[in-house]
Amino acid sequence: MENEINAKLLVRRAEIEESDVKLKTKIWGETKKLWVVAGPAIFTRFSTFGINVISQAFIGHIGSTELAAYALVATVLLRFTNGILLGMASALETLCGQAYGAKQYHMLGIYLQRSWIVLITCSLCLLPVFIFTTPILKLLGQEDDIAEVAGTISLWLIPVMFSFIVSFTCQMYLQAQSKNMIIAYLAACALVIHVFLSWLLTVKYKFGIPGAMGSTILAFWIPNMGQLMFVLCGGCPDTWTGFSTLAFKDLWPAVKLSMSSGVMLCLELWYNTILVLLTGNMTNAEVAIDALSICININGWEMMISLGFLAAASVRVSNELGRGSSKAAKFSIMITVLTSLTIGFTLFVFFLFFRGNLAYIFTESQAVARAVADLSPLLACSILLNSVQPVLSGVAVGAGWQGIVAYVNIACYYIVGIPIGIVLGYVFNFHVKGIWVGMLFGTFVQTVVLLIITWRTDWEKQVSAARQRVSKWSRPESEESKHNPQDAEHQAY
Repeated sequence: MENEINAKLLVRRAEIEESDVKLKTKIWGETKKLWVVAGPAIFTRFSTFGINVISQAFIGHIGSTELAAYALVATVLLRFTNGILLGMASALETLCGQAYGAKQYHMLGIYLQRSWIVLITCSLCLLPVFIFTTPILKLLGQEDDIAEVAGTISLWLIPVMFSFIVSFTCQMYLQAQSKNMIIAYLAACALVIHVFLSWLLTVKYKFGIPGAMGSTILAFWIPNMGQLMFVLCGGCPDTWTGFSTLAFKDLWPAVKLSMSSGVMLCLELWYNTILVLLTGNMTNAEVAIDALSICININGWEMMISLGFLAAASVRVSNELGRGSSKAAKFSIMITVLTSLTIGFTLFVFFLFFRGNLAYIFTESQAVARAVADLSPLLACSILLNSVQPVLSGVAVGAGWQGIVAYVNIACYYIVGIPIGIVLGYVFNFHVKGIWVGMLFGTFVQTVVLLIITWRTDWEKQVSAARQRVSKWSRPESEESKHNPQDAEHQAY
């Protein structure tokens, strides 16, 4: 009897060990897939975000008014257009990811061209915002001298807005195929060039704002030209078969999905913009805006990590749903959230103790540095929340839930967060801290709601929905060849 019990225990122990080995292998395999997308995506976003930070650092040493003006334009206007274009481009992320998982490779190039058509049209509609920046900011209550300089800077940013079209769409197209290392290399190259040109034009030759902004435009367009050459010249032979008139078909469904995607991400990216605008109406606005913009920049660096995981979550979820594996999709969500949360918690502890010393990178003002130090605990809390919330947004993009999440964002951000922030900031006189606390509460509520939605989702139904979407949007490969004579000739040969 004792021997039988020992034998059963040994068998059970062997089963547990085998299960542990399988789990470790599964975790390691998913982690590698995650970092294939997340690693280059994080580095690319660091480099791209670094362009704005470098521009702000050089402009900040020109003068405090110039720094406040650039902070307003970059944080309000550029974030406004960035939110719209990135949000609308995220529809491409859903479609390309699911089509690639379903092995409908020929459709990725068609989706890319449709997205270009939609985003170019949208960018043309946004042009007046850049042209009339000064009167818009004055109408919103900003100081006249800051608004005048901001109007000059905004005109320089028009080419930057158009660069987003190529940047966002090519990134999402390549990420869906896990071919985004080329993006990272190009972004690193642009960052190095930007540092050198910014120093050359603003420090050595004293060209001021025109010098800094000229360098910024080049830094945004250099990676775009490289990405276009990679895509068009044979870097993606399975998914790019040339320009096709099919891109003009089914445009209305593409517009509708792009609009719901745009609303979802706009509501998130504009949230901090509201914080800056509310701060601009307070006393001693220049110091408050400078301090807050520095905190948002630091927070933005961490957000680049989270946005990298957003991209990875979107790609992994959409690929697995397109492939028809609900279990793999759920497992990838768990690994991505835990990985991002671990990094976020580490940075949370770091910024709690480091406080406002980083302010001197952006400014020489002790008043601004003290204000940054005072806001550092809230900055640390923002970093912790941002390590989870964008990942859940990436899950939503991968699954195609943009419309649902848009409603969640409206309720949590604009019905809960902003009103509470206004009451704390203006009624209870907690000023910037009060506004920020209210908005953090809105982010917390939104994160909890998205966690509940993700937890309670029937992922088998999401697999069916993904299959229906791929089937509805795809065209037979033979039809594409009919609309692309060069490709048909190549196949015949």
